[in-house]
Amino acid sequence: MATGEVLANRRDLPVVDLTNTDSAARSSAEQAKSASDDHAPSVHDDSDDQIDNVSLYEELLDEVDPFDLGGGPDVCTVQEARAYRKRLREVGAGPFVYETVTTGKVSAKRLCTAFGIKPPSFLEGAPDSSYYQLLGLAIARELSKRRRLPEHSTIEDAARLLQKSKNVMVITGAGISTSLGIPDFRSKNTGFYSKLREMGFEDPEQVFDIHNFDEDPTIFYKLAGDILPDLYNWTPTHEFIHLLQEKGKLLTNYTQNIDNLESHAGIDPEKLVQCHGSWATATCRKCGHQIPGEEIFPNIREQKVAECKECIRQLAVPRPGMKRKRSSNGSSRKRRQSDDDDSDGQYDIPQPGVMKPDITFFGEGLPKRFFTRLKDHDKDIVDLVIVIGTSMKVAPVSEVPQILSPDVPQIYISRDPIRHIDFDVNLLGDCDVVVAELCRLAGWNLEHKMIPEGLSAEVNPVETDDDEKHTWRVSLPERVNSDRVPAVKPDDATLEGTASEKVKSEEPIAKVSG
Repeated sequence: MATGEVLANRRDLPVVDLTNTDSAARSSAEQAKSASDDHAPSVHDDSDDQIDNVSLYEELLDEVDPFDLGGGPDVCTVQEARAYRKRLREVGAGPFVYETVTTGKVSAKRLCTAFGIKPPSFLEGAPDSSYYQLLGLAIARELSKRRRLPEHSTIEDAARLLQKSKNVMVITGAGISTSLGIPDFRSKNTGFYSKLREMGFEDPEQVFDIHNFDEDPTIFYKLAGDILPDLYNWTPTHEFIHLLQEKGKLLTNYTQNIDNLESHAGIDPEKLVQCHGSWATATCRKCGHQIPGEEIFPNIREQKVAECKECIRQLAVPRPGMKRKRSSNGSSRKRRQSDDDDSDGQYDIPQPGVMKPDITFFGEGLPKRFFTRLKDHDKDIVDLVIVIGTSMKVAPVSEVPQILSPDVPQIYISRDPIRHIDFDVNLLGDCDVVVAELCRLAGWNLEHKMIPEGLSAEVNPVETDDDEKHTWRVSLPERVNSDRVPAVKPDDATLEGTASEKVKSEEPIAKVSG
């Protein structure tokens, strides 16, 4: 199997070969499996239940949240976790499993916590061998992680990287749009999926399942009003990406967002990959007729399914020879209540198709442009990666940092930390505040109405469960935070912003205009 065999969302998307080099992740997985086979009781079989378990554990790893490594019978201390991860990389999976679990030095359950895995409640009380498979997957992922570049660790380092880089890849998620009131999907308590769970949806992703949409589009139309995009505004983070473009540094913006705000902010379509589609257009599920997406916005606000006007027009045209079937006595044949089988279509009344926004639903493949742009254009020339406002839990986008050369610096900007990818610099906080501070340190002017004049953020180290200083909390001083300019509403006369701190820009300042 080749590298970059990027795992698509495990429910829907196909595995796609992005590159032709050997896969570190694959070899790590094989190594971990070998370790389990050679040095621990076998828990592998070919049953459907076993396959389901692997899928369940992989999803569990994807959903890992930080928890306190306080030590105890079943939890490693911070120091132990560091030591175990270091030892794994020193000796490899096989010897590591042997000298820890097989010799009885530590239980598999406890060792899982060294890799950030909180023992799942459904395994509570189970024998320690029940944790072998979960531990094997955790070890494989740890070994497949890209190693941090020690020369880049602070926000000042990140600013210097901005200044010197020429081909910046930006990967964005819903967190860059939340300051406009557009909810993200996965945040606990505030995300769109959390709201759907409160409404009784056990699996919120079903709302965005293409098969469910085709069967009953009313569910989507009743709920989608909460995620309609803003047609008039964009955030300082969008303006930051535009500023990279103005300075000739933007290689590609891979956005997982469907709000199309990148287009409103002026990002060149050639430099934009909308990985999950967008609201920009809508297409008839029946005839393929495409329209501007905003034409169905009134229907979504009214929770009324939008029918295809082209289908309606075509159905209004009489077609010769298209007559309703008649009975043998010449009268129109009426359907009896006992007639259950209408498979021959003789009672079907032609209906117009349903308009679906061109966002990628579960069950649909990602745009081919995602793979071709990454493999054929970006992979070999990118010199800096900035990930902003995404938890990087949805493949294949989540796999991109692992596919690129490990020598390419990577910066992470978001409210909350993630464990499954080791970025060189982690900048935690409001995305808009972080990018504004980065621009200030780089000597760039980032102009936007939502950025207070003379902004200077506070940057404080965040303690992590390793011994490297690479994570920082970036926040506004309380005084500035209370005076922060709110998002501009559509009825405001202009979107012209005031400049942030007046520092000389290397190139013309990117203006914000409506």
